[in-house]
Amino acid sequence: MKLGIYGGTFDPIHLGHLILAETVREELELDEVWFVPAFQNPHKQGQSTTPPKARMEMLRFAIAGNPFFRLNELEIKRKGTSFTYETLQTIHKENPDDELFLLIGADSLTDFPNWREPETILELAQVVAVNRGRELAVIPESLNADRVTLLNMPAIDISATDIRRRCAERESIRYLTPRSVQLFIEANQLYSSPETDSVTM
Repeated sequence: MKLGIYGGTFDPIHLGHLILAETVREELELDEVWFVPAFQNPHKQGQSTTPPKARMEMLRFAIAGNPFFRLNELEIKRKGTSFTYETLQTIHKENPDDELFLLIGADSLTDFPNWREPETILELAQVVAVNRGRELAVIPESLNADRVTLLNMPAIDISATDIRRRCAERESIRYLTPRSVQLFIEANQLYSSPETDSVTM
């Protein structure tokens, strides 16, 4: 099976995430895409994040009805800082016959050599770097270019940071995230202030 692995904080999941996943699934003919929410994103140490239970619930709402999308709770259950190489090692061990594809934004390629054990990541998975409407990144010379695929997706200028800001400032987030996710955010008063969340899930 060709399996896409899409990690991130997903705080909250939005249409840009979903379009990226669907673009890669279709272009590379993946059998499934697994969304793997981080317990603690190593690139966001010290930043406040919504509790894992709430982020997973939003993911469930967002991917409901798509038979190719799955939620994987591996990093949430493992707790601690979520390192991609450890996640891929676990998935590979449990699914040794599957071909793994790691989905990232093309803008992350510049910093990719500084990730924890980038060589291990490249051994375990084909990295798929997706241009999200910005200038397509160049593959760093230190990486094995054969293990990196560059793709384009429709230009969608949506970010979780902006959604959180809009919620804190009482602005509309409709059409930025699935309606079910929007209603969950409103019902639980998530992102009601710039730095804290009222939910205690």
